[in-house]
Amino acid sequence: MVRVVLGALWINEGVIKLRAGFGGADILLVADGAAANPRVPEYFQVFASTILHGQAGLFGVVTPLVEVGLGVALVAGILTAPAALASLATLLMYWSSDQLVEEYPVMALLSGLVLAFAASCSRIGATGALIRLLRARHSAVVAVLERPGLRRWL
Repeated sequence: MVRVVLGALWINEGVIKLRAGFGGADILLVADGAAANPRVPEYFQVFASTILHGQAGLFGVVTPLVEVGLGVALVAGILTAPAALASLATLLMYWSSDQLVEEYPVMALLSGLVLAFAASCSRIGATGALIRLLRARHSAVVAVLERPGLRRWL
């Protein structure tokens, strides 16, 4: 349930950006604001003034797509732990740019919970269903996929 709620929040964030026509101009606002903001860490100021500013159009397209993609992966239960880790990393990047939205702390907490209980969170989902489907025909593959160290990341 936590995984699905987190996914729904990400889908909502991405859809809002897509409907609003989010793009390069929005990224430039973030980049320019971060470069001049003393609360923004130096590493992000450098990133904002060089890479983010130089590739604003690309980031303007990719940002909402990443958000929707994270949401779909989490709702469907596809590679749950990597999706939760990417969720947390994305939120940390947003915080580094001093772009704090009131949902982000909740989303970070949910990401942490999904990461902490990744194996349980992924049992009911696409990855778990695929493993159950493979179990009948490809037991050797399933034996590898269900190793505790690997299964946690699926």
